[in-house]
Parts: sequence; structure tokens; C-alpha cells
Amino acid sequence: MTELIERIVLQATGGRSITECAVLQRLWSGYGSIVRYGLEGASVASVIVKHVSPPNAGNHPRGWNTDLSHERKLTSYRVETRWYENFAGRCDRGCRVPQCLAVAREGDEVVMVLEDLDAAGYSRRLTRVSESELFACLRWLANFHATFLSEQVEGLWESGTYWHLETRPDELKILAKEDAALYEAAGRIDARLKGSSYHTLVHGDAKLANFCFADEGEGVAAVDFQYVGGGCGMKDVAYFIGSCLTEDACAEGELRLLDLYFESLREGLLGKGVALDFDELEADWRRLYPVAWTDFHRFLKGWSPGHWKINTYSERLAHEVVAGLKEARS
Repeated sequence: MTELIERIVLQATGGRSITECAVLQRLWSGYGSIVRYGLEGASVASVIVKHVSPPNAGNHPRGWNTDLSHERKLTSYRVETRWYENFAGRCDRGCRVPQCLAVAREGDEVVMVLEDLDAAGYSRRLTRVSESELFACLRWLANFHATFLSEQVEGLWESGTYWHLETRPDELKILAKEDAALYEAAGRIDARLKGSSYHTLVHGDAKLANFCFADEGEGVAAVDFQYVGGGCGMKDVAYFIGSCLTEDACAEGELRLLDLYFESLREGLLGKGVALDFDELEADWRRLYPVAWTDFHRFLKGWSPGHWKINTYSERLAHEVVAGLKEARS
């Protein structure tokens, strides 16, 4: 525990003393840690502290130790602090996130003091989901996208997600050797997604590991907002489905899962009094679902060509998208 952590936590909670309880996670490439701290004499019994303390030299597990990679990570933590300071308070129970109690910065070092979701009743972390749990996450995404539809992205990533094209030139170079057709189509895929008439904020890393499930009922909360920013909601939906289903389940459940998502999105927008042509939005985003899937597939084939998610379902969707783009140009 650093002096900065102790000071900012006690100031934020009014506590008398602080004790480290458990290291929950080490941040990617040695950039810090996420730790639970217990408190005495405070307004809460425990907090979660995300402490960003960049290393002197990179230690990326797949060898991506570059200045660009380092700057991307630093930017992601700046984005996350802005998200908690300026946007997170607008999330209701339909897209539950941890309350931010305090943020402190000293140079590249960042401390975020967050609500302990375990103590708030969201203690379950899953590696496999039931149908109801899968639906709960899709409803969370729908409510999140409804909350921030047409939102200005000031202070966040202009293009949300950690794999968007502008930040991944090294992976794109590798892709040229792995899949020339997909490499040539990468810019047009990106342009199609950006060209949607409907944009929202996307979580940007909406994988199963970033969802916390309620102890009782079907509630769910989400964490890790380093790559939140503007974009088509299908980027989150496609990435989430691919994070927790097999390729066969993705193929078999695609229409049903999209139906559920759009039903929830319609309800969310109606509940917030948002006036728009929902049928037009749905038609636009449904067309972009395979494009969003292919966009992540493009990144993955350059980043880790042997990854288990590079499967026949993804290859089929990518082939169809690339062929459609070629046809549109002719």
C-alpha cells in the first residue's frame, strides 16, 4: 500500500484505518493492480482500489512491447478516470456499475477508489453462463447503449474498443501475411461501422470476465471501462457473444440473441423517453452485426493468429462481409 492510496481512500471514506485484504487482479503487462481494502470507522466496510503504476519496461505476454502499446495503455487509464468522473453516475440499475468514490493522479500513476461490488451483492464471477445469465448481460448492454445513445465522447475514446483500427497498426501488418483479403478490407470495415447513423457509447471490452453477477436474482454489473468510447452498439454485442459461447452456439443462437438485445434496447429507449425511428436503428445495427464481428476477427488474426476464437463461424462471417464489400465497390 502506497501513501497515496492510504491518503485518498481515508479521505474518500472518512475511515480511521485501512487494511489490505486481497489482490484481486494484476493489471495487463504489469501496469498495476486491483486490490480490496478493509476499512475501520468508514462509511463503507471495504473498497476496491484500481492502482495504475506503469513499469519502466514493458512485459506484454504476447510480445507487444512498443511505445504505441505503452501510450495506448496510459490513454486507456486516463479515459477510465474520465468515465468514472463524468459519465458513470448516469448508469442506473439497468446498467449497474461501481460507484466511484475518488480519483487521484500523480504523473502516470492513477488511483481509482471504487465501490466493492461484492459487498453490494454482486459477488459471482462466471466462466460459463446459463441462458438467463447470458440474457442478463445482453440486457445490461442494451440499457447501457440506450443510456448513452448519441452521446458526445469528449474525454473518452473517439472510437471505443481496444481493437479499433487506428490504434492497431502493428497487428494490421501481421494480418497482411495471415489474410490478404481481410487486410485489404480493414479500412472499409472500419468505415462501415463509423458510418452508422446511430452511435452510442460502447463499453469496449464487454467480455464475460468483466461482468459481476448478483448473489440473488438476475442482476448484473459491469467493470473495466478503459476502452469506453463512441461506436455502434453491435461492437459490444458481437464481442460479448463471442466471449462466452462456442462457435456452434454462436451460429445457432445469433438471431434469438439479437432479438432479445433489440427488444431490451427498445424498452430502454422508451423508458428514457428517447424519440427516434427505432425500426431504422434496428435495421442499421442488424446489418452491422457481422461487420462488427469481422472487425474484431481482423484484430485477432493479426494479434494472435492461433487464437481459439479464430473458428469456422468467424471465418464464414468475415468471408461474407469481405465479399459484400467487394461487390459494393464494383
